[in-house]
Amino acid sequence: MSINATATTATDRTARIRRISVAGVVATGAAAIALGVAPTPAHADGQAAVGTASAKASAASVAEQAQTAKSAKKADKLTQDEKLDKWINEALHIMKKKGIPGSYHGLKKNIMRESGGDPNAMNDWDVNAKAGTPSKGLLQVIQPTFDAYHVKGTEKKLTDPVANLTAAANYAADRYGSIDNVNSAY
Repeated sequence: MSINATATTATDRTARIRRISVAGVVATGAAAIALGVAPTPAHADGQAAVGTASAKASAASVAEQAQTAKSAKKADKLTQDEKLDKWINEALHIMKKKGIPGSYHGLKKNIMRESGGDPNAMNDWDVNAKAGTPSKGLLQVIQPTFDAYHVKGTEKKLTDPVANLTAAANYAADRYGSIDNVNSAY
């Protein structure tokens, strides 16, 4: 009878530890982790602390993921003006590192004239469009110009806002000395 009582006690203890582990992890939003870290009956005494530490580490990971998701949602909630300001400042940072001249004002005035601030703007009516290479993006760049003046370290996508701005500024610097010198379609 003492063998059965010991087995029952170990089983009860293991079940209680599993319930506590699962309840704690569920409270933090990581229930799936608890099943993997709950101790087996043979390791109930020695592994309880490990299960708790793993659950805490998992909870921290869940908290980090939640913070990242919150930051992404916050970025999605930026107004169009805030997004444009962010893209211009990112482009200026890259331009400065690469020695490409240009100012916030020069970029912004050309953006507003060319696309109205829409990174997905596309000109489907001018001579470039009729030739099969429509101007796209914030600064209405055609693909061959983008490819020739792409700035290393930016996306290789014509409509990526920062890549579009830096490539256009790089082209304008080569052709006109600076994006600041461009006062009409270029």
